[in-house]
Amino acid sequence: MDRTDTNLPPAPQASHDKELVPRILIVAVCTLVLTILALVTWARVTDQPVTYVPPKGEITHERTFHLTGDMAGSATVTDLDGTLIADLSPEEGGFISGIWRVIQRERTKHRVAVNGPLTLVRYETGRIAIYDPSTGWSADLMGFGADNARAFARLLAQ
Repeated sequence: MDRTDTNLPPAPQASHDKELVPRILIVAVCTLVLTILALVTWARVTDQPVTYVPPKGEITHERTFHLTGDMAGSATVTDLDGTLIADLSPEEGGFISGIWRVIQRERTKHRVAVNGPLTLVRYETGRIAIYDPSTGWSADLMGFGADNARAFARLLAQ
């Protein structure tokens, strides 16, 4: 059928009289973005100290180990002498295997051996962090949630 047929109703016209996004919202978002940009620029230019770093405190427990994993989520943790610390199934080792993948990526970027040791530390504040001495990469595991930090805390306890 062709639109030139006179028996068809006219095509609906687009209504432009209503704004899809209210002008006040656009102005508010632009103001917010410019304010944030100004604050960040001011902080960088005046060399303000970094205040968002979590407190670390003294190290109360430390363990160095080897970590291997796979894309399915299973992970194996061994001591430096090869003693098995944990052999985790995909259901148990999902987060730990995820950290292994991040470390593999970092080591590949830095062109260092992919099978080096890692260090897991607990601070007096209760925070737990993992550190890769071969690349300098580290992560505060509390930032990934209590359950995920607990997965590594169990490795410290074993």
